[in-house]
Amino acid sequence: MKRLVTLGLAIAASVALAACGGEGSNGASPSASGGAGSGTGSGNTVSVRQLSGIGSVLVDQTGKALYSSDLEASGKIVCDDPACNAFWKPLTLTAKKPTAPAGAGKLGMITRPDGSRQVTDNGKPLYTFSEDSPGKATGDGFTDDFSGHHFTWNVVRAGGTTASGAGSGTGGSTPGSTGGSGGSTGGSGGNYGY
Repeated sequence: MKRLVTLGLAIAASVALAACGGEGSNGASPSASGGAGSGTGSGNTVSVRQLSGIGSVLVDQTGKALYSSDLEASGKIVCDDPACNAFWKPLTLTAKKPTAPAGAGKLGMITRPDGSRQVTDNGKPLYTFSEDSPGKATGDGFTDDFSGHHFTWNVVRAGGTTASGAGSGTGGSTPGSTGGSGGSTGGSGGNYGY
C-alpha cells in the first residue's frame, strides 16, 4: 500500500510540475521535452547524438534520448494517461514545425487525445524517459504496463529506426503483475524504484 501511495505522489508531482511549465524556445513544451535549453546546442527540435554503448540516437533539445513504443508503431497514440505520461513524456510543440539535421529521419506531427501536438519520426510518436539524463539512455528495451496495455520502449536511432530492445533498460515489471510480463492490476506503471 505504501508503494502505491508513493507512486501516486510521484505521479501527482510530475503532473503538477508539467502544468507549471511554459513555452520553451523553438515552441517546445518544457514539460514534454525536458525544458528549453541547448544540451545539444543545435536549436533543432530533434538532433542526433552518439551515446556510449548505443550508437547514434535521436535526442531532444536538452540532450535526452528519444523513444518510441511498439504499440504506437502505426502512429496511433496509446500512451495517453497521466501514469504513462509521468514516465514517458511526449515530445510536443506548441507552434512551428519540428526541425532536425539531415539523417535524423522524417519528422512530422500528430495530434494527441488532449489536443497537444506530438513530434513523430517516420510516423512514430516520440517520448523522453523520466529516468534518463542528458546523454544517458536507460530505457532502451524497457517494458511496462499502463491502462491494460503492455509497452516495449526502444530508443530511436538516427534515420528513425528503433533499436532491437537489447539495451540496459529491459526487465521493467508492473507491481502486481506475474513474472514481469503479465497484465497490470491497477493500470499503474512499471517498477521504477519508487
